[in-house]
Amino acid sequence: LRIRGHWVVADYFGVEPNQTLEEDGWFETGDVASINDDGFMTIRDRSKDIIKSGGEWISTVELEGIAMGHSAINEAAVVAASHDKWDERPILLAVKIPDANITEEELLAHYQGKVAKWQIPDRAIFVEGLPRNATGKVLKNQLRSEYGEVLVNKPAS
Repeated sequence: LRIRGHWVVADYFGVEPNQTLEEDGWFETGDVASINDDGFMTIRDRSKDIIKSGGEWISTVELEGIAMGHSAINEAAVVAASHDKWDERPILLAVKIPDANITEEELLAHYQGKVAKWQIPDRAIFVEGLPRNATGKVLKNQLRSEYGEVLVNKPAS
């Protein structure tokens, strides 16, 4: 998604002056979006977060929304994990509501019929909390760093 207009920022803090906008005045938002036949735009994901699995794109935003729709889940984040065959596969990091009783298998079954089978996360990992920055945004880079290798077959040591 690229935008331009009178109210679009000209510079970002921490970026060299006059480097935020492209030469023709467009601002690269970092979002991936689509516009339907009626002209409505849907932001699908952040370009740095979207998962490319076996040549197909998977939206982390959509998978997170499905997880959050389960009554036992308080918070959710989906990130790419390295995969030997498909390069990347989605994994779900989920925070249960207090006293919730749900298994990984039950949570993954919640995706059936909501997305294509190949988009369902390979793992659901329950965590105590999601790392956030000062403004409350989930630090997906930290989650990728911590969990990005959980699907890789590692030789026995």
